[in-house]
Amino acid sequence: MALNYIWIAFFIIAAAVAVVKLVFFGDVEVFPAIMNATMDSAKNGFEISLGLTAVLSLWMGIMKIGEQGGVVNALARWLGPLFRRLFPEIPEGHPVVGNIFMNLSANMLGLDNAATPLGLKAMEGLQELNVKKDTASNSMIMFMVLNTAGLTIVPVSILAYRATMGAAQPTDVFVPILLATMTSTVLGVILTGAIQRINLLNVPIMLTLGVLSLLVAGMAWAAQTLTQAQMGVFSANLANIILLGIIVAFILAGARKKINVYDAFIEGAKGGFSTAVSIIPYLIAILVGIGVFRASGAMDWLLSGIGWVVEACGGNADITAALPTAIMKPLSGSGARGMMLECMQTYGADSFAGRLSCIFQGSTDTTFYILAVYFGSVGIRNTRYALPCGLFADLASMVAAIIVAHVFFG
Repeated sequence: MALNYIWIAFFIIAAAVAVVKLVFFGDVEVFPAIMNATMDSAKNGFEISLGLTAVLSLWMGIMKIGEQGGVVNALARWLGPLFRRLFPEIPEGHPVVGNIFMNLSANMLGLDNAATPLGLKAMEGLQELNVKKDTASNSMIMFMVLNTAGLTIVPVSILAYRATMGAAQPTDVFVPILLATMTSTVLGVILTGAIQRINLLNVPIMLTLGVLSLLVAGMAWAAQTLTQAQMGVFSANLANIILLGIIVAFILAGARKKINVYDAFIEGAKGGFSTAVSIIPYLIAILVGIGVFRASGAMDWLLSGIGWVVEACGGNADITAALPTAIMKPLSGSGARGMMLECMQTYGADSFAGRLSCIFQGSTDTTFYILAVYFGSVGIRNTRYALPCGLFADLASMVAAIIVAHVFFG
């Protein structure tokens, strides 16, 4: 339901802005630009879906091997105490717990291509437990918020982009991103838990927060201790080594169980192909709405208004230059990436705005994309309070990013 209103708002606001620009400013290009954006966005959505088909087929096949090999069930038992608190609706030892863990782990390692199919697999499992098939369950919403909060331990791609753009020390945003993304995740879970009346003050959750804090501290120490070249090698290889290890471990587990690993992969890959096809309409719909909103100039007006408020309140004018990345991130990952690169190119990779845009990019995820793809893949139409909670996590990450950037970079 929330996406329905947001989608309608995109078009109404875009049309209103276009009329104002045509009547009062004589902009005769605005309506052709909007129509071109609809076509381009629809084409882009289909192309993304085609690319996603291969990735989904691969990872759904690997996950099927993990299921039949017993790895997913083992993860479910191991993580039971923690997930029983965060997801009280999920029965003890249910395999979906393992799928959720795999998805969150991929997100923490910055493995976007792996995280999406793993997340869709988890959503399928949550939908099996869902009583109202067209309405998001509490567990689905908590899972969605954990994804939109975008907890990232190793922001490999951002560090690589900074190196490409000529940053003197590409890893200098590493610790700020960790702090901002931890803030968005914790606050997002607290809000969602409060709405669902979940008691978060218990040993498993506190222990998990402690372990994550130690992990963040260790990564922060590594970022400060290793040289630029060493950190680049460390970041680039850690995620890929773990990813390959998961694949090999799943295959070995399947062989140990004496299952037909090849047939299991094919069965899972077929399911991945079907899932990719099912999300095409949802993906095209959300991308077209965002494209129209941008092409009309409404996004530029929104950013100008926010920048005026920031400067009127005595905020750093450089914040305004980085805001396009923060505003775009909940709407489009590729769009936010483009805004980040544009900001670094315009103001410099080592400028305050350039660094802040990188922190914005790494501290949260694409809320509208995740909502459309994850819920769309299982036919959820009523998302309840999922969007407000996701956007709250986005806002928390934005505020945390600004504060952290000021602390680290003045």
